[in-house]
Amino acid sequence: MTTTAGRVRSAGPVLHPRICAALTAVSCLVHLWLAASGHHDAWLGALMIALAAVCVPCTVHIWRHSRMGALHQVTVSALAMVFLHTILLLGSGGAGHAHSGGPASKVVDTSGAAELLLVIGLELTTALLAATLVARLRPRVLPGGAR
Repeated sequence: MTTTAGRVRSAGPVLHPRICAALTAVSCLVHLWLAASGHHDAWLGALMIALAAVCVPCTVHIWRHSRMGALHQVTVSALAMVFLHTILLLGSGGAGHAHSGGPASKVVDTSGAAELLLVIGLELTTALLAATLVARLRPRVLPGGAR
């Protein structure tokens, strides 16, 4: 399929993969920002940089070609992040990340919980977009084996 300018137009969905890739890129940027902010230990910052580095190639593959392998990896990674951040949220009594030298009073600090809920929402949205794109790109098999 070509456009009036003579460029080849993609046969599959275009907006869906672009949104999925953009959201994955936002997740990478959030990891890099958190690593650079210095609110976490150095090893955790290095881990966040490594996670972002692993996700960047998938972002490019989804943006350009909607590769199934990249979509599967993004879905699994996003769900793993949801699980990890949910454990952090529940394990800290709803107070967010457990940092050394916590609040001196018995009042619950909910600022960390709000941040974790935002991260969980971002990762759930990323996983949902990637999974629905896989479903859209999967060849349909009609009854009787015809496609």
